[in-house]
Amino acid sequence: MRYTLVSMLTAIALTQGAGAETLDNADEIVARANLAAYYAGADGRSEVRMIISDAQGREQRRQFTVLRRDLDDAGDQSFLVVFSQPSDVRDTVFLVDKHVTREDDRWLYLPGLDLVKRISAGDKRTSFVGAHYFYEDVSGRRPAEDTHELVETSTDFYVLKHVPLDPRSVEFTSYVTWIDRSSFLPMKIDYTNAAGDVYRRVEVIEVIDVEGHPTVTASRVSDLQTGGRTDMQFRNIAYDLGIPADVFTERSLRNPPREWLQRPASR
Repeated sequence: MRYTLVSMLTAIALTQGAGAETLDNADEIVARANLAAYYAGADGRSEVRMIISDAQGREQRRQFTVLRRDLDDAGDQSFLVVFSQPSDVRDTVFLVDKHVTREDDRWLYLPGLDLVKRISAGDKRTSFVGAHYFYEDVSGRRPAEDTHELVETSTDFYVLKHVPLDPRSVEFTSYVTWIDRSSFLPMKIDYTNAAGDVYRRVEVIEVIDVEGHPTVTASRVSDLQTGGRTDMQFRNIAYDLGIPADVFTERSLRNPPREWLQRPASR
């Protein structure tokens, strides 16, 4: 496991309770939240069950495994998502090279067509495999793409408002985040459209400790206009597995790394 100044500061932040130091700098709060949500450990693996529901209660289900590797704390990352169920999406693979200073690179492999599709920056806020989650939600939105304002500090949460620097690149005009003061995990995000309505909500349903890291194990995205939603359940989560860099290459789109997709042995 790596021990750097940033990771030590993150560990301190994650163990602070609501009665600890109260922060008043929005950018610092967002930076800590970004670390807590996306940079636990040097790498990670999780199995995910996705349940997509429409307003009538009809459901579609997806299962996939997510692999992640950090190049630097709070820096560039790589993500690989490999679908296993149902049969119509089995072996579909999504690869992300996440960049801090420029747009992410994203690829989607469609096995039925034997086609590798490049996901453009303009498509990052479109549906991910038919869910209410977006492509951008997988690896997270870069903090530098928005301005951040601390609007409230309560006993449990920092509440921040975020406004996109390039409003033409997104479908929302602003969003509000409730960040847990103890774990620094974002617990709820409400997105507002041009009409001033909250039309999309992201919520954390459950958090547990995994290897010393507060970890989301259930979350939900709701379309407040249509009544549809997508629930995500995360299980068999593990960190600091030593996943090599060559797992996160275009070669893995057609030939997923089966040894890293299997459940790790107990350590």
